[in-house]
Parts: sequence; structure tokens; C-alpha cells
Amino acid sequence: MKSTKANKVLLIYNPKAGSGLFKNSLDLIIEQFQKKHMQIIPIRADKPAFLNEVFRDLDKKKYRKVIAAGGDGTINVVVNAMLNNKVDLPLAIFPAGTANDFAYYFDIPHEIEQMINVALEERYTFTDVGRVNDKYFINVAAMGFLVDVSQKTDPNIKNTLGVISYYLKGVSEIPNLRPIQVKISSEEYTAQEKIYFMLVMNGRSAGGFKRIAPTAEINDGLLDVMLFREMPIIDLPPLLINVLTGQHTENKNVVAFKTKKLYVESEQQVGTDVDGEKGAEFPLDIEVIPQCLRINTIHDNMEGAKW
Repeated sequence: MKSTKANKVLLIYNPKAGSGLFKNSLDLIIEQFQKKHMQIIPIRADKPAFLNEVFRDLDKKKYRKVIAAGGDGTINVVVNAMLNNKVDLPLAIFPAGTANDFAYYFDIPHEIEQMINVALEERYTFTDVGRVNDKYFINVAAMGFLVDVSQKTDPNIKNTLGVISYYLKGVSEIPNLRPIQVKISSEEYTAQEKIYFMLVMNGRSAGGFKRIAPTAEINDGLLDVMLFREMPIIDLPPLLINVLTGQHTENKNVVAFKTKKLYVESEQQVGTDVDGEKGAEFPLDIEVIPQCLRINTIHDNMEGAKW
């Protein structure tokens, strides 16, 4: 008797992500999935509007899962398209970008054969997703000084130097350091602050910094918020060392707390960032959407699932 189980897999890939070499692996991916009697349907991720149409018209009953191949920005586009169109298929990640912070949290391997092995299995972890105004984020929402570093970094330099390109660009921006006045409102912390920048983390790393939110759990129903206050320039080097070692939440110039929801206001025109891409304008209504995605992972972690 012929199996009626869905056997199609939607592969969404960014041909320009990272070194751009991922597209050379397409034939290998198709071959390995065909051996498991699954059909790969490849879609380029370079046009978000088209991707939204793909998910809008998708016959979900025919698909086993979705694969997103690229960096955090690519995964962000895929997740937004999925959630906006109520597509609740599992998501496998092929980290092929510059920093790959979201994949790092799950220890997704970087070798193509191992990525394929993980995606072929049916092991999943439920994960939270954040939302800023009308846009979802998988890893981090940020605002203020340095948050647009990834947007300003030349793509060719990013592909050549990787995460070090973010650091180099960040150093070049220090002479332009200016504080911004914001009002933060949440159940846990409400205040007016002068800050250099602010991070709202779902994952633990951002821009290649592995310990930005060392206590964050991606399925705890909470966001980790960090405010980096205005400070004397002399305090910046010690703070950077603290960031590298994951001890910055104890620094006197940092306010850190966990929350389900917060509201951020500012009268200044300040850049915002969502998973490395341009974000929304103020005011920012930020909240966590608990356990709304299934991610293909090395091990099962389905406890507390709300699917």
C-alpha cells in the first residue's frame, strides 16, 4: 500500500549568504532526501514578498518540513513568512550565514553532510519567538548605537572576514558614540534611561558574541533585556571584556532583566535592528510568543510543548 505521508520538503536558501558556497551543495541535498523518498522543492530567499506568496499558497498537507539555509536574516524572513501565513510545519536550519547565532544555540553543525543528517531526522525542540510591533524575531532585537553595524558592513567584507567584520566596523563607529533617551516600560522594570544601546534577546549570542545573554533559554517564555547606559569612554574597555566573558550583566553600566513584554519609547530618530536587518520605528511594542516553532535539532526537547 502506498504511503500517504507528506513527502515534500521546502528548501529556502539565500544564494548570497556567507561565502555563497551553499548553492553548490544543492545536488547533494536533493540526492540525500530522495534516498529517504522525500522531494526537495528549492526556493531562493532573495525576495521576501515572493516568499510570502509561496507560504500563502502552500498546501501544507503535502509538506513534511521547511529548511532555511542562510544566516539569521534569512531564517528571520522564513519565520515571518511562516507565522504570518499560519504555516506550522517543522523548521530545519542549515547555518550558511556570517554569524549564525540562532543555529549556534542549538549546536547545529556547520558541515553540510551533518546538517543534512539532522534535517532528515524527526527530532525537534520547541522555541519561543519574539515580536517587535508587526515583525517577528528569532534571536535579537536591538536599538541605539552599533545596532546597525551589520547593516553598514559591506557584504563582501562580511563574506570574507566573517564575524570579525562586525567587530572592525564597531570599532570604527566608536567616535560617533552618542547616547539616546528612552523610556522603558515593563512589569519588571520601568524607567527613563540614557543608553548607548539596548538588546532584547531570545537566544544567547548576537553578532558572533557568544555570551551576550548567558542565562537565556530559548523556550522559557521570557526575553532577556540589556540596557547599556551612557558611560565615560574609559569604562568601555572593561565593559567589552565583560561582554566577551559573559559577565557584563554585573557591570554597573548595564541594566539586565527578563520579561514577557516591554514597551520602548524615544523622541529621537534611532536605528533599530531585528536579527541583523533594519527594524521598526519607535515606539516599540515587544513581546515573546512562547514555543510557537518546532526546530529540527540534534536531540529531542519537547517538554512543555504548547503546539
